[in-house]
Amino acid sequence: RDPSSAAEQQEAQQRLLEIIGGLSAELHPQQRRQVSLQSRLDAELGFDSLSRIELLMRIGQAFGVSLPDELVVRAETPADLWQALQQAPEALPANERPAPLPPGDSATDDKTPDRARTLLEVLQWHLAAHPERVHVHLYGSDDRPEEITYRALHEGAGRVAAALGTQGLGAGQTVALMLPTGRDYLFAFLGVLMAGGVPVPIYPPARPSQIEDHLRRHVGILDNAQACLLLTVDEARLPARLLLAQVPSLRRVLTPAELTVAGPSDLMPRLRPDDIAFLQYTSGSTGSPKGVVLSHANLLANIRAMGGAIGASSRDVFVSWLPLYHDMGLIGAWLGSLYYACPLVLMSPLAFLARPQRWLWAIHRHGGTLSAAPNFAYELCLGKIRDEDIAGLDLSRWRLAFNGAEPVSAKTVRRFGQRFAAYGFRHKAMAPVYGLAECAVGLAFPPVGREVPIDRVQREPMMASGEAVPADASDTQALSFVGCGRGLPGYHLRVVDEQGNMLPDRRQGRLQFRGPSATRGYYRNPEQTRKLFDGQWLNTGDLAYLDRGELYVTSRWKDLIIRAGRNIHPYELEEAVGEIPGVRKGCVAVFGSVDPDSGTERLVVLAETRQTDPAELARMTAAINEQAVALTQTSADDVLLVPPHTVLKTSSGKIRRAACRELYESGRIRRAGRTAAWQWLRLALSAGLPQLKRAWRRLLEGLYGAYAGCLFWVLAPTFWLLVVSSPRPAWCWWLSRAGARLLARLTATPMRVEGLQNLPADRPCVLVSNHTSYLDGIVLVATLPPGFSFVAKAELQQSWYARWFLRRLGTVFVERFDLQESAEDAGRLVRLAKGGRTLSFFPEGTFRRATGLLPFHMGAFVAAASAGLPVVPVTLRGPRRILPAEAALPRHGRIEVVVGKSIEPKGDGWSAAIKLRDEARAEILRQCGEPDLS
Repeated sequence: RDPSSAAEQQEAQQRLLEIIGGLSAELHPQQRRQVSLQSRLDAELGFDSLSRIELLMRIGQAFGVSLPDELVVRAETPADLWQALQQAPEALPANERPAPLPPGDSATDDKTPDRARTLLEVLQWHLAAHPERVHVHLYGSDDRPEEITYRALHEGAGRVAAALGTQGLGAGQTVALMLPTGRDYLFAFLGVLMAGGVPVPIYPPARPSQIEDHLRRHVGILDNAQACLLLTVDEARLPARLLLAQVPSLRRVLTPAELTVAGPSDLMPRLRPDDIAFLQYTSGSTGSPKGVVLSHANLLANIRAMGGAIGASSRDVFVSWLPLYHDMGLIGAWLGSLYYACPLVLMSPLAFLARPQRWLWAIHRHGGTLSAAPNFAYELCLGKIRDEDIAGLDLSRWRLAFNGAEPVSAKTVRRFGQRFAAYGFRHKAMAPVYGLAECAVGLAFPPVGREVPIDRVQREPMMASGEAVPADASDTQALSFVGCGRGLPGYHLRVVDEQGNMLPDRRQGRLQFRGPSATRGYYRNPEQTRKLFDGQWLNTGDLAYLDRGELYVTSRWKDLIIRAGRNIHPYELEEAVGEIPGVRKGCVAVFGSVDPDSGTERLVVLAETRQTDPAELARMTAAINEQAVALTQTSADDVLLVPPHTVLKTSSGKIRRAACRELYESGRIRRAGRTAAWQWLRLALSAGLPQLKRAWRRLLEGLYGAYAGCLFWVLAPTFWLLVVSSPRPAWCWWLSRAGARLLARLTATPMRVEGLQNLPADRPCVLVSNHTSYLDGIVLVATLPPGFSFVAKAELQQSWYARWFLRRLGTVFVERFDLQESAEDAGRLVRLAKGGRTLSFFPEGTFRRATGLLPFHMGAFVAAASAGLPVVPVTLRGPRRILPAEAALPRHGRIEVVVGKSIEPKGDGWSAAIKLRDEARAEILRQCGEPDLS
């Protein structure tokens, strides 16, 4: 490494090329090729993700260095590896493994935020209980983790919230997070909630070779979610701009650096348990992913149920490399740890993929008690970790190793327990679990500390009728299914047939559930929501059977292939085909496709390979058919051997069978993969039309704004002259009302008024309205009965234009800054109210561009209580969008005015005024739909 002479440098390069060529030859013995620094690792040398991991391990061992984890996905040529090799630090010697860290601070008791109703209330509870307690140990590029306390988490999220407020993020608006695991993600997720928005986690692009499919899928997600902002990393700016061009709702693309320029926000929206906490888009197998709506109540119910089932407490330590854009990592690892105050050791998924032993060493170093991973991660540990890599490893404190998010392999469960028993891992720590996004994350958990039940059933009855008949130990054709536990407390499971009738134990059918964290449906997708529900029960989309309450999942419902009366499960055949030499393991899709001529279902096998030789391809096709006959008693109707990266997968690595079927039936499956440059060109061209549409829409908005602005400045002087010269106050009101309504009609601005009957008909009152825009006064004049008096700030008198007009309408001006004059004005307001004048207040005193209801000043409510007059809350919706603060031109929109029921004062003192304020503000907050900024 870092050779001092040209000869040594050339020798090191040659050694690198020999390592790369040797591994390529092992993978593809029939295709020996010359390896140069410019060879393409994917297209020319045939390295997939797993072989890249192996390659990095061999290079690191040969040169005694630690290569960057990012090379697993970023390296395109040996030249990239050579450049990284020259800069890589020396690897830690095998006999100098990291010692366990000293125990950190621990909670003084096991109290939890049981009364919290939202995620933000959970954070506030910890902030009050132990602000300096370390919440996350975050591993980055070095071996020492960054410690993030609850106070630091709150302050970081507050800075993001403040920055989002300056971007005009409205209550309930969605913000897409295309960020990797790290502090930026943690701050951004909670920051969006603190700003009143709804986070939408999506995963960042991993490889240029799959950029087209990646972006195409995210266009659908962003469009369905109506995301207004996209938060992403600097490297993703270019693909993000392409998304921006194709998603009409998307206003801006921001990076974490741009969200930390403002000071932290101390504002906290008043969220309700039923408010949406975030949208979890199912990585699903279809081309149009569905956004699962998860409320704060859903999340907390599921977290409390899972924690209760496993006895979680602050004494636990959760170690996770799972990505935070996936429900298992986001809810199971992070939010669960946040709730129970157990330290979370967080590392990048790439750190695990590059060196799987890091996961186990993190458990050793921090005394991890809980961790979770899909089945493939346990397999990766078995295949890629050498004994010398884990000498001295201690896994004895690991009490629960959750295995979920994909089918659990009985073979993996057995082998992992056997291999790592020598390092303190207990067989009973392995805990297969079952869950789905529609249930938040967890649905079925096993009892703590039991052996994993593995059910061996006879193949023929299961495939013929779905009956799980126990098989003898001597039955070599038996199918094996792993038990995933029972439904969590408060959750119910059932298995039904196609007609919805409940099935007895050990009969396979459609798995349904119900429980406190069940989603209300898919966001803006009523058709899929209807399919999700079966009365009070929700369809999981999986096939399963129950045995005395124990859940055994057998297959995806739509993945089941019915051929000649037999039920064929794709998992087993995919695994067997993946073992055939030349087939890329884990890159096989087996699915059914209806024959358009006969109407029967065909068995299709789609397998990736690097082979191009016709003889080899023929051999592989024959081998695949042999496996199909052996396992299903029928040969495949169609076997397709396709180039790498043809088989579509989800963000968590699961095969998207329905999407593969769609490509197959459309005839696109046989096309060779396009180069990254060609994909970028196609994406850029496809973005052209949406960009033109967006430009056209902006032009129309600009023209409308200019028209409306000009119209205002034509009408305003005319009606101003008419009003100030009118001899009677009643005429002034009639003219102002006519001008306001004419402006609304000519600008095509619909105005809907609700609740006018709530205005007292026989006595005066005090009107209080939220303040959103300069249009608010015009809206009240246009929609409410005339005769009330505005209460306005004294500064408006400095403008002769405003002063003359407002005085003609009977406006009362009050001082805000001089305390003596302000007190005198308050007394004057009380006298006017007692004298029978209806006063109209904007108790916020001002307005801002960002949405949200500001604190109310007391003047209106003191006047009402002192005069014994009712307060009538009036809610305005729409003016802020049409003409936000600091906007040069208005936008088109609609306006709604809701007049609430009058609130009678209970007394005439300060406490009565406080009650009036609180009740009126609560009503306006409920109606306006904006966050509470008090």
